[in-house]
Amino acid sequence: MTENTNPASKLPAKRSWAEPWKVKVVEPLKMTTREQRERAIVEAGFNTFLLRSEDVYIDLLTDSGTSAMSDWQWAGMMLGDEAYAGSKNFYHLEEAVRRYYGYRYIVPTHQGRGAENILSRMLIEPGDFVPGNMYFTTTRLHQELAGGTFVDIIIPEAHDPASEHPFKGDVDLAALESLIGRVGAEKIPYISLAATVNMAGGQPISMKSLRAVRALAQKHGIRIILDATRAVENAYFIQQREEGYRNKSVAEILREICDCTDGCTMSGKKDALVNIGGWLALNEYELYEEARNLVVVYEGLHTYGGMAGRDMEAMARGIVESVQDDHIRARIGQVEYLGAKLVEWGVPVVRPIGGHAVFLDARNFYPHIPQDQFPAQMLAAELYLDSGVRAMERGVVSAGRDPQTGEHRFPKLELVRLTIPRRVYTQAHIDVTAESVAAVYGQRQSARGLKMVYEPKYLRFFQAKFERM
Repeated sequence: MTENTNPASKLPAKRSWAEPWKVKVVEPLKMTTREQRERAIVEAGFNTFLLRSEDVYIDLLTDSGTSAMSDWQWAGMMLGDEAYAGSKNFYHLEEAVRRYYGYRYIVPTHQGRGAENILSRMLIEPGDFVPGNMYFTTTRLHQELAGGTFVDIIIPEAHDPASEHPFKGDVDLAALESLIGRVGAEKIPYISLAATVNMAGGQPISMKSLRAVRALAQKHGIRIILDATRAVENAYFIQQREEGYRNKSVAEILREICDCTDGCTMSGKKDALVNIGGWLALNEYELYEEARNLVVVYEGLHTYGGMAGRDMEAMARGIVESVQDDHIRARIGQVEYLGAKLVEWGVPVVRPIGGHAVFLDARNFYPHIPQDQFPAQMLAAELYLDSGVRAMERGVVSAGRDPQTGEHRFPKLELVRLTIPRRVYTQAHIDVTAESVAAVYGQRQSARGLKMVYEPKYLRFFQAKFERM
């Protein structure tokens, strides 16, 4: 019998993939020693937000404003119309939002939280309730500062990191109906829906759930406002997981998502592939009139809203690129590649793998560290110490304190987010990250908790400092 020398017979069942782009410009990275990283993390108070970026090897802190722009976007930067009023780039951005997201009116802002601030000031009165599919840090703070109370109406599976539910961002319709019955529709200025849900592990909401919420909201005369920051990623998950959408393009599904809502806040620093910028989009002219008046107070004129013309042009072009199926397939594919490695090695992560990040389950990583000793904060620090990879905490520190009691909020999910910037890192960087996580997991028994030694009043996860117990 002759040996089979056909090389095709040795191919894996699943063929390799490569990114749909090539590198044109590189940024050198600084390599550090363990001793240097020890000094850096102590100086930063064990808060990865306070590290200097030059001391970081692979930066997975966030995908916000950290993506790589294309040559087409950079070319657009040279066409910036920096007129104070009526920049042509604003009209290009407005056209792109109307075409791909479908909203009638757009108010540009410096980033997503600028849109959240304006929206909250317009719609929320003291004593109002804002239901949503899990909180996000800046969104909830703006709602609370306006006098509102956030109410979580996400399905229970979202709080279980081991659940394989394909749409953990779905709304618990019974919980929403119960809230409406308890407080009355007049006390609910809008329903706040995120796509995808960051704090749940980058988990999508299904079109079925969106339609059901829409029907209930229309019945009671309540608006739906979408956090569209990563709605393109959500559209991809619907395409892949929900019956009847496999043959639809991501762009078509994105429009269908937005058509179920009355407006959106947007951080263009994520899906839209730019370093700065965002917008508030609305379908009601009266609200738009108020918003474009408020943007002058807090951001800038209604045709630039805190952005330069060149940034608006880059964002308009980034929107076009973001909805291309090849782009989003590769973007989420890189996240899934990292997640699959960690799952294979038995590392506890949120499942299914989300769209923009892999979330490590710090509670199961460090079961011996109580939540009031900040296990996720410790895990992020240990990962940096091991390899220079910077991640971020998404647990009790991010949850903050209850404004009534002053006590820590203790979320069910105590996570560390490994956030993948778009079009920035190679598969080799992802391999280094996976191996570092595995190494830290192997040494998990020796880890100990932290105590907080400095706490700012708002959004403490950005600036709080810690020491080892």
